[in-house]
Amino acid sequence: MYVIHADNSIFFRKVIKVFLSELGVDSDSFDKGEDILNEIGTKKVSCVITGLELADMTGEELIRQLQFSGHLMTIIAVTSSGNESRIKNLDELGVKATIQKGGDWKEKLREYF
Repeated sequence: MYVIHADNSIFFRKVIKVFLSELGVDSDSFDKGEDILNEIGTKKVSCVITGLELADMTGEELIRQLQFSGHLMTIIAVTSSGNESRIKNLDELGVKATIQKGGDWKEKLREYF
């Protein structure tokens, strides 16, 4: 299984990478959605974990572009946003799960690996 992760926070990118490594999951992380889109063209990606704020686009924009790419993969959003309409929008975009940063986010994310 190969997972890619995008987030504007270098700290959270490192935390996710270490967490996935502890689960035995091969992963890479990026701060730009464009890098994610390039990566899915070169490797078989099983899952994309994305934050909602990236260096070059929003998580929602990335999700839309991933869906149009034709590649089938699970998409999980990990966010600090509690904005109800934004979270509802993620559901409408077909995101497998929206997980809040903080609290028991690791346990919730672990369910998918």
